[in-house]
Amino acid sequence: MTETPDTWTVAGHTFTSRLIVGTGKYKDFAQNAAAVEASGAEIVTVAVRRVNISDPSAPMLTDFIDPKKITYLPNTAGCFTADDAIRTLRLAREAGGWDLVKLEVLGEARTLYPDMRETLKACEVLAKEGFAPMVYCVDDPIAAKQLEEAGAVAVMPLGAPIGSGLGIQNRVTIRLIVEGASVPVLVDAGVGTASDAAVAMELGCDGVLMNTAIAEAKDPLRMARAMRLAVEAGRDAYLSGRMGTRKYADPSSPLAGLI
Repeated sequence: MTETPDTWTVAGHTFTSRLIVGTGKYKDFAQNAAAVEASGAEIVTVAVRRVNISDPSAPMLTDFIDPKKITYLPNTAGCFTADDAIRTLRLAREAGGWDLVKLEVLGEARTLYPDMRETLKACEVLAKEGFAPMVYCVDDPIAAKQLEEAGAVAVMPLGAPIGSGLGIQNRVTIRLIVEGASVPVLVDAGVGTASDAAVAMELGCDGVLMNTAIAEAKDPLRMARAMRLAVEAGRDAYLSGRMGTRKYADPSSPLAGLI
C-alpha cells in the first residue's frame, strides 16, 4: 500500500515541503543556497528591495538558487505603507513575472509588527490586480479572517517579533486562526529553534517560514536540517492525534494482577 503524499496547496501551487526559508542574513548566496538544499524547502522568500534578482553586473541570487527548481516568493520587507508594498510587488511582477507574493506592511521599525489597516488595503488592491498574496499578519483570528475576505491566499501570523527567536508566544490564537481559516496558515516570524517549528506544526499550521533562525545559527546547514526534521515531526504528531492530557498519572502497565 502506497501512502498518499502529504502535500499542501496555495493558489494552485502544490508543495511537499512545509518549510519556507528566507534569503537574508546569510554570509553569501552560496551559503544561502546550501541551507535551502539542507532544509528541503521548495519556496524561498526574496526581499525585492534588498536582494539582487535583476542586475547581472552584480552577484545574483538566481545564479545560486534556480527559480526553475525553487519557487521564489517576492516579499515587501521594509515597506511601511500600502502604496510602497503595492509598488514593490508590481516591480517584482515586471522583473520576474511573479504573481504568488508575500505581502507585509510594517507599522514601525522597532517591533516590525504589521500595520493591519495598511496591510488590508494593500491586500485588496493586489488581489484585484491578479496577485495571489500570502500575507504576514498579527496573531489575531479576526484579522486573519478579514485578510481572507480581502483576497489573501494564505495568512501568515507571527509567532513572535521578526528576528526575535522567541518562539510561538500565543498558541491559543494561532490555533484559533487555524480552526477558522479556509486558506493555508503558516507561522511567519519568531521561530528560534527546531522545537518552535514543531510546535507550529503540532498546532495544525500548514507550514512555517523562517530566516534568522537558520541564517544566524552557528552552523546554518545543520540548523536547516534540524528545521526540516522538526517540521516533518510536528506534522506527523498533528496528523497522528495526540493523547489527551490528564490531571493525574495513568500507569503504562496495569496495576491489577501484580505479584
